[in-house]
Amino acid sequence: MADDSIEKLAKKLAESVPQRLRSVREDLENNFRSVLRKGISKLDLVTREEFEVQEAVLTRTREKLEALASKLEELEKDA
Repeated sequence: MADDSIEKLAKKLAESVPQRLRSVREDLENNFRSVLRKGISKLDLVTREEFEVQEAVLTRTREKLEALASKLEELEKDA
């Protein structure tokens, strides 16, 4: 998740705090930001680019597997 997205989310969370707690808003925003970064860092995420590369690899592998299965089927018919 991009830093600007985390910043926006932390700011929105801080803004949603009740009016009587606005005096600690900056501290809350910093805490929200920290918790969000820590939580996101624990997730096993990949970038869109990494995902697309792996998707292409999987597609090529699947195509090769299908070709091999077809070839095997032909060989079994001939035997």
